[in-house]
Amino acid sequence: MLWRSVLQPLTWRRWAYQVMGGALLMPYWILSMVVVPLVPLPGDPTTRGLLTGGLALLLSAAGTFVTGLVPTVRVLESAAIRELVGGRLGERPAGPSADWPTRLRTACWYALHLHTGVVISGISLAVPPMVLVLLTFPFVDYGTAFPLMTRYDDLAGRLLAPLAGLLLAAALLGLIVITGQVMARMAPAFLGPSRAERLAEAERRADRLAERNRLARELHDSVGHALSIVTLQAAAAGRVLDTDPAFAREALAAIEESARSALEDLDHVLGLLREDASAKAPQATLADLDGLLERTRLAGVTLRAEVGEGLDGVPAVVSREAYRIVQEGLTNVLRHAGKVPVRLRIGTAGDRLEIEMSNPLPETAPPRRQGGGRGLHGIRERVTVLRGRMLARRHDGEWHLEVSLPLRAREGART
Repeated sequence: MLWRSVLQPLTWRRWAYQVMGGALLMPYWILSMVVVPLVPLPGDPTTRGLLTGGLALLLSAAGTFVTGLVPTVRVLESAAIRELVGGRLGERPAGPSADWPTRLRTACWYALHLHTGVVISGISLAVPPMVLVLLTFPFVDYGTAFPLMTRYDDLAGRLLAPLAGLLLAAALLGLIVITGQVMARMAPAFLGPSRAERLAEAERRADRLAERNRLARELHDSVGHALSIVTLQAAAAGRVLDTDPAFAREALAAIEESARSALEDLDHVLGLLREDASAKAPQATLADLDGLLERTRLAGVTLRAEVGEGLDGVPAVVSREAYRIVQEGLTNVLRHAGKVPVRLRIGTAGDRLEIEMSNPLPETAPPRRQGGGRGLHGIRERVTVLRGRMLARRHDGEWHLEVSLPLRAREGART
């Protein structure tokens, strides 16, 4: 297990990160060693020496902590963690410290990084020569270079020295592996997203999900309606192809137009999902209502529409959803009632947009066509989003759909 970790490049990138911290600590240590002699310390030389070392350590720790309070330190440390340590600090690259709790966490990490790094650097410099001496002790006389070694210059010492060298090398490698792993696990707690950043990321994720759901609903309704119209138009054209070629050509032209419109919607939605700027075409609104009604009539549906004045002043979000509601309502008629007469009334009344659609219920239900839109559930979703009202019911042998939408969309509705 140890050797497998030692052979991994990540282990040595983590070691380089720690050594880099030790190098960064040197200016703080040098500065503290310049300042400490200026402070009068009591006691004998030994006591003053200990106090000098402790005070220098305290000043260097304070200096690194204060530096860590700088907002951009978090950016630099996070980048180093991502590239060298491999720690996951969130879905987005960490930005500058935005609040004091984040600054304090970063400052603690910066001080810990630098002081841990200087310890690892010192050990990494001191241990390899010791290992080399121990491994070669049976074969080399170190009496003049290392007088201490003469104390163990016997048969047992010369036999055990190489083993001690191997154990010391293994201890150094284990320390490098373990400290790197510990720092990788601790980094998210110090440099990871704050509570406000996690909340903002959750809101962005929810917005993206809501947008994708809306686009999927748009695509399903638009293409479903187009395919329902195309199916009826193709059937009608096939029946009169020989007896009424002019009508057949008109139906085929309508099929072409419906298919082109569906392809445009498909290309638009897929472009948005790919975040393709060139695909940000405007979506269908009530300004496109005439084309929708004409394509429905060409499918063989007798459609009597009363379109009120002032629809061009309807807010964009309401206009877009109202168009889809009318489209889905017509699709439901074709799917569930067939080519029955349809009455449509749409217009503004005060501060609301009113949509009414009705059609007679057939005595026998036509064959149910698969596909199409999402029915009343899809309409209800759109109405709910805009905080409108919806009523769908059977009455006197007819199906009635009534929708009332406020012209002032609720806060947060997308335009």
